[in-house]
Amino acid sequence: MKFTGTKNYVATEELQLAVNAAITLQRPLLIKGEPGTGKTLLAEEVAEALDMPLITWHVKSTTKAQQGLYEYDAVSRLRDSQLGTDKVHDISNYIVPGKLWEAFTSEKPAVLLIDEVDKADIEFPNDLLLELDRMEFYVYETQETIKATQRPLVIITSNNEKELPDAFLRRCFFHYIRFPDRDTMQQIVDVHFPGVQQALVQKALEVFYDLRDISGLKKKPSTSELVDWIKLLMADEMARGELLSEDASTSVPPLSGALVKNEQDAGLLERLAFMMRRQNR
Repeated sequence: MKFTGTKNYVATEELQLAVNAAITLQRPLLIKGEPGTGKTLLAEEVAEALDMPLITWHVKSTTKAQQGLYEYDAVSRLRDSQLGTDKVHDISNYIVPGKLWEAFTSEKPAVLLIDEVDKADIEFPNDLLLELDRMEFYVYETQETIKATQRPLVIITSNNEKELPDAFLRRCFFHYIRFPDRDTMQQIVDVHFPGVQQALVQKALEVFYDLRDISGLKKKPSTSELVDWIKLLMADEMARGELLSEDASTSVPPLSGALVKNEQDAGLLERLAFMMRRQNR
């Protein structure tokens, strides 16, 4: 069972090696990288390529590790007891399986995506150490142990918003998705827009990488934002013509709202365009 990328996802050789190493070691794959570099999409494409069901756990700041195992719905049981419902006598009726439970009991080996693990409390990763190591956990209310019938492939993403505990890192195979170079980005664009006008792509890539190199930019545009921008340019003939014109270097890129996402960066682009116009007089 090897991952070699898909027709919809350009996976570098290093990324393919990382996925296959995690499969061989049967350890979680921890993926880091800039937002918009395809970390979440990787899990979806691995699941498709290996014909495995995908189970996604999107982590929020309020997410607790216990929610990934199961939750005991005490409120519903209390309500049912007041109504005299028969099922109240079986506590298992009020155990709500979490995403790990779902992955552990899947009929086929599944891909379990724990998305943006660094959003949660710092103790969140440590609270999952034992369960991810042993692939089992204990349900105290029903006194049963849930064991993985088919070991899932666990893919964990992080945007580096906070440091992860060393004990957690030791149990993972780590890979950092480097920002794509121009050739790789060309392949990514070609995958999304086969047959696109190459003059448009070359000019868009030139502007995109120049924009990322601007000193003082608060948020650099990402791969997903470049894809959105090119999609808009393909749909808007006027904007496309403006980008390909000779005066493009002295003006703010058309539809730049797809690339810059705050007023500071928008203002910086306007000032740079103004300075370029003055120099060209």
